[in-house]
Amino acid sequence: QFLLQYHHHSEHFKEEYQNNIQKRFKLTFPLRDQRKTEDEDLRQRERERKIESEMDSNGVDEQMKLVEGAAGYVLEDVPHLSDYIHDLPTYPNPLQSNAAYSVVRQYFVDEDDTVPQKIVVHKDSPRGTHFRRAGPRQKVCFKSADVRACIVTCGGLCPGLNTVIREIVCGLHFMYGVKEVIGVNCGFRGFYSRNTVTLTPKSVSDIHKRGGTMLGTSRGGHDTFKIVDNIEDREINQVYIIGGDGTQKGASAIYKEIRRRGLKVAVAGIPKTIDNDIPVIDKSFGFDTAVEEAQRAINAAHVEATSVENGIGLVKLMGRYSGFIAMYATLASRDVDCCLIPESPFYLDGKGGLYEFIAKRLTENGHMVIVVAEGAGQDLVAESIEQQDASGNKLLKDVGLWMSLKIKEHFAKESKMDITLKYIDPTYMIRAIPANASDNVYSTLLAQSAVHGAMAGYTGFISGLVNGRHTYIPLNRITERQNKVVITDRMWARMLSSTNQPSFMNPPKGTTNVTD
Repeated sequence: QFLLQYHHHSEHFKEEYQNNIQKRFKLTFPLRDQRKTEDEDLRQRERERKIESEMDSNGVDEQMKLVEGAAGYVLEDVPHLSDYIHDLPTYPNPLQSNAAYSVVRQYFVDEDDTVPQKIVVHKDSPRGTHFRRAGPRQKVCFKSADVRACIVTCGGLCPGLNTVIREIVCGLHFMYGVKEVIGVNCGFRGFYSRNTVTLTPKSVSDIHKRGGTMLGTSRGGHDTFKIVDNIEDREINQVYIIGGDGTQKGASAIYKEIRRRGLKVAVAGIPKTIDNDIPVIDKSFGFDTAVEEAQRAINAAHVEATSVENGIGLVKLMGRYSGFIAMYATLASRDVDCCLIPESPFYLDGKGGLYEFIAKRLTENGHMVIVVAEGAGQDLVAESIEQQDASGNKLLKDVGLWMSLKIKEHFAKESKMDITLKYIDPTYMIRAIPANASDNVYSTLLAQSAVHGAMAGYTGFISGLVNGRHTYIPLNRITERQNKVVITDRMWARMLSSTNQPSFMNPPKGTTNVTD
C-alpha cells in the first residue's frame, strides 16, 4: 500500500525513500530527468513489482482466496475475473443445449463443491484444506464468439503434451463453440516473436498419437511485460500454459500483470513434469507412460546382466530432484536389485556401502540390476558443476556414467572380482514417446477441466487431480515447493522390501561422501 502511494508524495520524500530502498534491496529508482532504454525500463518495472506485496490495491491476495468454515474447514480458492472486473456479465453455458451432455444427470458442478486435500484423517481432526472442484458451471463469463484463446508449451518434453493441446482445442470447439484458437510456437518467447499457428480440430486430430509437442518448446525466454503486451495487442482472452513449476511461476507472473492492467483474460495452467515432482496433485500426466517405458530399459539391463558371469546392468532414469520414476519402475519390474534416488543418500565404501552390496548380490545370484535416478549421488560426484540451464535448473553431472566407472575401477583393484557392466541411459527415449492409454485419458480430463474453468471466469489456477477428483488449485500452491519421495513412507518401504537392498542410512564412522 505504501509503495503504491509513492508517486503521491513530495519530491523530498521520494528522494529519502529511494535512498532507503536502495540500501535495503540494492535497487535503483529512475530519476524523472533520466532517460533509459526500453529494456532498462522493463527491468526496472520488474524490480519494482518484486518489492510490492502480493496484495492488490484493495489489500486482497492476488493469488489465492481463503474461505474458512466450521470444524476447521479451509477453502484455498482460486481467483476469478469478477475479483477485479466489476459488473462482469455472465451467460448460460452452451453445454445446456449440447445434445451430448443433455442426458448426463448433474453434469454441472455445484459452486459449493470442494475436494479435501487429505482424505485419511483422525476422527477428531479438523476438516482441513479443500480445493474448488473442477468442471462445467451453469454460467460462463465469455460468449463463445468472443473467445480468442492461445496455447503454449514450455520446458522439456513429456508424453501427453500433444494430447493436452488437442483436447483444449477440441474442448473449446465442440463443447463451447469457440472458433479462434492459436498455438504459440517454441515457448514463452513465441509470444513476442509473433510465431503462432491457427489450431482447429482438424489440424490436431491425430497429434495425440505422436510424441513431443506440435507447437515446439523452449526453456527461458520469459518476459512478463512483452508477453502481456502481445496478449493485449492480439486481443487474446484465454491463455492456456502447459509446463512445469518454472513455467507455472511464469504463468503466475503473467496472471498478476494481467490483473494489474484490469484485462478480461483468464490464465489457466496445466502442470507438466515427467518427474512427478509437482506438489498437491496426485500425479502429473506422462508419469505412467514414463514408468511403463522405463521397463524396456530395465528388461534390457536384466538380459545383459544374466547373460554373462557377474553381470551388472546399470540404468539411469529421469528424476532431477525426485526419484518417483526410479522407485515406481523398480516396483513394477521386480528385476531390480538396487534403486538409488536423490532423497535417499548412499555411500560407496565401507561396511553396508554400495560396493559391499554389489559383491554380496553377485556372489549370491551371479548378476545384478541397478536403477539410479539422474539426481542421485550428486554429493558423491567430484567436480560437480554449478551451471544452470535457461530455466534455472542446475546442470547435473552424469551420475550413471560416473557410477559405472567407479564400480569398474573398484572391482578391478587387486582382482577382487571380474565383472561385466552395461550402462543404459534411456532418458530421451522415454520422454519423447506418445502417451499411453491411461495418460491419454488423464491428459484429456486435465485439458477439459482447464477449459471449463477458464470459460467460467476462473483465472490464475492450474487443473489437477487431488485424491482422484479434478480440482482448481491456486498457482502459488504448486510453485512453493517440490514433491519428493518420502523415505519414511510405506511406498519406499515396499520398494526396499522388493529389492532387499540396505537403506544406506548409517555409514560407518570415517566414511566420507566424496570418493577419489
